[in-house]
Amino acid sequence: MDIKEIQNLIKFVAKSGASEVKLEMDDIKITIKTGTGSDKETTIVQQIPMGNMPQAPVAAQPAAPAAETPAAQPEKKAEDSNLVTIKSPIIGTFYRKPSPDKPVFAEVGDSISVGDTVCVIEAMKLFNEIESEISGKIVKVLVDDASPVEFDQPLFLVEPA
Repeated sequence: MDIKEIQNLIKFVAKSGASEVKLEMDDIKITIKTGTGSDKETTIVQQIPMGNMPQAPVAAQPAAPAAETPAAQPEKKAEDSNLVTIKSPIIGTFYRKPSPDKPVFAEVGDSISVGDTVCVIEAMKLFNEIESEISGKIVKVLVDDASPVEFDQPLFLVEPA
């Protein structure tokens, strides 16, 4: 099993919502655990016999980023704790403008009110206006224009008014 396959497995498990997956093959054992709630953690464990040294670097490479990710998240969440997230209600393509020649709906630093359109999401050739459910100031845009978005994916961070 090479590093690409391991990375794809990690992505698959993260998207599936499974809390734990164990995979055992000839000389490789992988366990991927994701926590519930706000603490999400991915753990990879590989046991390789001493005689099979070429696969040892594969075990070391995915384990390092997985260990760094949970440490970086709590620091970010501490500063974002007072912010409210506007999430995508549907799957589709995210657009910040009503059309290519028009200005963006909401820019970082703009004040928004309840009911203001913050973006549109195209789904099956229909453009759905996404309205804000809170009043406040846009602090961060989390998605690039014309990018695909998933259901419940964070789009904007808003500082409530």
